[in-house]
Amino acid sequence: QVQLAESGGGLVQAGGSLRLSCAASGRTFSRYAMGWFRQAPGKEREFVACISGRGGSTYYADSVKGRFTISRDNAKNTVYLQMNSLKPEDTAVYYCAAASFIERLPGAYDYWGQGTQVTVSS
Repeated sequence: QVQLAESGGGLVQAGGSLRLSCAASGRTFSRYAMGWFRQAPGKEREFVACISGRGGSTYYADSVKGRFTISRDNAKNTVYLQMNSLKPEDTAVYYCAAASFIERLPGAYDYWGQGTQVTVSS
């Protein structure tokens, strides 16, 4: 069992930056690929970024490539999402999730956090 807790969301102006954190419980954190997803009101949950267990591989949605960076610190059981050049369309609840292998599809993820709200004002 893995428990995940996101933090770092908030209100920011367009062009600004935020860093989301996701703290995980358990001793096997490095065995899990980690992903960030987001869900805006009235829309389906969508993939944002993912990272392999040891951090050697990362993938990004086209909409965030070049602006967002996913990273992890396995010693701290934490995965991060650095978000720069934020746009109003980035407004959503952001979720972190853990999976047995690196994947873009939400259905591959076994464990989910509760989410953190990110609001970008224009």
